[in-house]
Amino acid sequence: MSHELIIFFGREAMFTTLLIAGPLLAGSLLIGLAVSVFQATTQIQEQTLAFIPKIVAVLGGVVVFGPWMLNVIIAFSKSIFMNLHLYTFIR
Repeated sequence: MSHELIIFFGREAMFTTLLIAGPLLAGSLLIGLAVSVFQATTQIQEQTLAFIPKIVAVLGGVVVFGPWMLNVIIAFSKSIFMNLHLYTFIR
């Protein structure tokens, strides 16, 4: 395998990972920001208050974005396996 092909695989894998994790991380970030603003305005200093809404947001994101995330993973895997005969494994 050439160095360019390995770099290409790494880049595509990282892009796919960011594409899949992006909606869940964005939802968790927005919920965390809202909870922290709520805590600042009400002066509630409970450390564990932010965890439950974030967990619910991530689970909701998996329910909403789950089929799309699965399609992205399947497309990435299919592109690798369909082109497997093109990759030469010369040492």
